[in-house]
Amino acid sequence: MKNHVDTYQYKGLRRQLVELLRKKGITDEGVLAAINNIPRHFFLDSAFDKIAYEDRAFPIGEGQTISQPYTVAYQTQLLEIKPNDKVLEIGTGSVYQASVLAEMGAKVFTIERQKKLYEKNKDFIFKGNYPNIKFFYGDGFQGLPTYAPFDKIIITAAAPFIPPKLVAQLKTGGMMVVPVDLGPVTQMLRLTKLADGGYTEEQFDNFSFVPMLEGRSG
Repeated sequence: MKNHVDTYQYKGLRRQLVELLRKKGITDEGVLAAINNIPRHFFLDSAFDKIAYEDRAFPIGEGQTISQPYTVAYQTQLLEIKPNDKVLEIGTGSVYQASVLAEMGAKVFTIERQKKLYEKNKDFIFKGNYPNIKFFYGDGFQGLPTYAPFDKIIITAAAPFIPPKLVAQLKTGGMMVVPVDLGPVTQMLRLTKLADGGYTEEQFDNFSFVPMLEGRSG
């Protein structure tokens, strides 16, 4: 069961979390405001209530996790979200990352390959707050060609390579933030699409992610 009551205590814990993220180098005020506004404990089983605002990842079932708040903030900051940005998210997971993007005014198209998580998210009580999130069950490597092009793409799992079909679904000048599995480490990259279909690549910090897998899982 999830706890959908937001108290002063939880709001105070969120403010502490935001201050921690500031200390760790998150400077985008829009990102910090979204994290401050969204009750993270709504996205977790009530067993995690007391620790929901610690800066760490937690299991959400099907071998998946809700990402560490710092990771969510870091990826979102790299995306440079503007209101009405059309964003493709690969890996819906708990819907927390999608909610942060939606809170910032983005139109979010999110794909989940795990059927059980996708079904669970369809009944997610908090998603009524964000009609700007559209949910899909499918293979993240394929993206959503019928809805392309996207202003931004975010991948929330460690990709074994840069998925070419996703690059093709970015608009010229659009950005993709993707953690790429380099063997011993997973490095955060930001790609910017060029007019010729290629892209420039910027390298950032190393992170820990569950692997991005091909296909759909029933």
